[in-house]
Amino acid sequence: MALLNLMANDGGYALELSYYCTVKVHGLICLELKKFIVRISQIFPGIESARPGCKPGIQALCLLHDAMDKAKSIIQECSESSKLYLAITADKVVKRCERIRDALDSCLSQIQNLVPVLLAAKISGIIHDLRSAKFPLISAEDEARGALLVLLRRDINASSTVNNEELEILLLAASKLNITSPVALLIEKRSIKRLLDKVNDTEIKKTKILKYLLYLLRKYTGFINEGTFSQQEGGCSEVTEPELQFEYVRDESQAAEFGGTPQPPDAFKCPFSMSLMYDPVIIASGKTFERIWIERWFNEGNETCPVTHKKLDHLTVTPNSVMKDLISQWCMKCGITVPEPCSQPFPAPHSSPRILRSGSISSFGSYMNDLRLQVSHVSLRSSDSSRGSPLLDDKVGGGSKSGLVQMDAESQNIQCCSFGRENTNAFLSRLEELSWESQCRVVENVKKQLEVEDNHDSDVPTIGNDQIMLLVKFMKNASEISDAKAHRDGVEVLWAILCRNRREIPPFHEDVIHVLAPYLGSEIAEKVLEIMEVLSREKYFKSVMLASGTLPSILEALETRIRKLHSLALKVVCNLSTHNDTGYHMVYLDCIPKLVQLLGDRTLALYSIKILKNLSQNGEARIAVAESIECLDAIDRLLENGTKVEQENAVDVLLYLCHGCPEYIQLVKRESIIESLASIYANGNSRGKEISRELIQLLDTITDDNTSHCQIANAEIPSGSAKKSSTKAFRFLAKKMPVFSKPFS
Repeated sequence: MALLNLMANDGGYALELSYYCTVKVHGLICLELKKFIVRISQIFPGIESARPGCKPGIQALCLLHDAMDKAKSIIQECSESSKLYLAITADKVVKRCERIRDALDSCLSQIQNLVPVLLAAKISGIIHDLRSAKFPLISAEDEARGALLVLLRRDINASSTVNNEELEILLLAASKLNITSPVALLIEKRSIKRLLDKVNDTEIKKTKILKYLLYLLRKYTGFINEGTFSQQEGGCSEVTEPELQFEYVRDESQAAEFGGTPQPPDAFKCPFSMSLMYDPVIIASGKTFERIWIERWFNEGNETCPVTHKKLDHLTVTPNSVMKDLISQWCMKCGITVPEPCSQPFPAPHSSPRILRSGSISSFGSYMNDLRLQVSHVSLRSSDSSRGSPLLDDKVGGGSKSGLVQMDAESQNIQCCSFGRENTNAFLSRLEELSWESQCRVVENVKKQLEVEDNHDSDVPTIGNDQIMLLVKFMKNASEISDAKAHRDGVEVLWAILCRNRREIPPFHEDVIHVLAPYLGSEIAEKVLEIMEVLSREKYFKSVMLASGTLPSILEALETRIRKLHSLALKVVCNLSTHNDTGYHMVYLDCIPKLVQLLGDRTLALYSIKILKNLSQNGEARIAVAESIECLDAIDRLLENGTKVEQENAVDVLLYLCHGCPEYIQLVKRESIIESLASIYANGNSRGKEISRELIQLLDTITDDNTSHCQIANAEIPSGSAKKSSTKAFRFLAKKMPVFSKPFS
């Protein structure tokens, strides 16, 4: 389950969905709403700090709050309501979303001219995206909706006999909406009952629909529980859509085919509004901006570059005709038009900046090679100049000239190549800006690109922390809308990132554990455990894993028949067992017997004995290990037959048990154990000799007569036989190894 918590990072306006929820239906709609809620929440502190104190400003701010609450309400309904009813009323949900979108647009447009220019530019970008926002339905949900509406129009009378039409449509809808198990069916019935409890007496039509849906579910419960979905499963199979190559222009131009809006390169966006530039101009720092925003910036008295924050030599702006031509090309390829900036008219500037005739762009060459655009026919002239641009003059700097000329020469090869590694970060950085289908394709292609790089190139760039956070958010969204393939691709990208950063694990948000945990029982459990094994080496994530309740799910992997999962799960538990709180969890989960059983498995014994060693150092786990006769028997056998490393860890376990507790010494003093210790002392390495000698000394110095009162429950063992066997064992040591015939110094 994922917690939707949409709050401004700086503690301003907070719109929190403080319940654990998974969006049941209309996942794409909720993701679109969530995107705008997050963006607007982030600028709320700035809006309130600007104090738009006039009456229209206050009214707009109040209406903005109201629209945000309505957006939150839709997400909550899609998380708690009936799947069948949500599917039937999908058109109403879309209309509500469109009204919320229009309300947000109206409120932000009123606020825009009442705040500083930087904030106004951000608002402009949000307004632009709002006006192009779509609220698509998932095809399976739309199919279920159509079938259910047909059934409602039939108005079939209630009957105790099976109606084939009712049954067929219900099974189809249940299959499309994933109501295919007894648990899912029970949840759906309860959701409908809750809606019926809340419905008003005046909502006759809604009441009738809900009662009919509940009647259908009760009548055909047996058919759903029997899993009669063979015919429908074919319709629910995953549709393989044409693969999008990770070549820039092609990806963006085709994104719309899959429900997404093509997103321009960052170089085409104004740094103020982050929207596609309509009239790009260059300032003295070489940075390009939307004319309306940079002129307003200067008109407010600023003399610095908004990006570099350095004082400018002059405040003149130059039309960037090259950039404008490139943007026009991109728009033609993608089939879109460049919108005018979303802004109200501004007062005439006090002093219009001079328009230079130069078309130079100092920052242009740095990103040209990343764009898959033909530039051979692009005019390199200023819009008001009849002369050739100095861009082609040698004195301007060879970098720009060579970059543009080379771009034309290599354009054919570049367009045929897949997305290069230098753009991996760029695409992940733009993940939230894309539609869900486009996000899925970006992640899928990043996965393929990382696989290629890992196989052919050891010198690969590092994925940044910001990109990792966006990837984790993508995985959370995939979980919320139950998109298993998207989640699997995200997990594989995450694993690839970890593989290339083994020396220094990048910081992850703790949400990554909550996102991964539900998939420990799925087909991607192996990859999830591999990621957890790496993260569990870090002290911080040990605490997170224990606090999140992930340990039981990890231990469940030991009950499967997949051997690979056994070793991975034990590696994770071994890492976690060094944490002080792990012992408590292992005891109440009754894991000690399972570990004892695994001591007899040659491939898993080492991890098991290491875990027992860590658990034996403190607390309740030490008591559980010491008082388990089966555990001591298994350790006894391991001392005799295990590898040297296993034997040393077994001796460590016994040392931890015996230190400070004579009663445990009595449990350990066995002839077979002492003989194994003598063998380790004689044949082991330096550490084996040291710890075996220490344990033998400890066993020899404590007798049955001076057993202290350990603050633990006594284990039932025949003390007479223990005394007899241990005495015999020490006589054996005295004969075989003279060093033990004298008291230890």
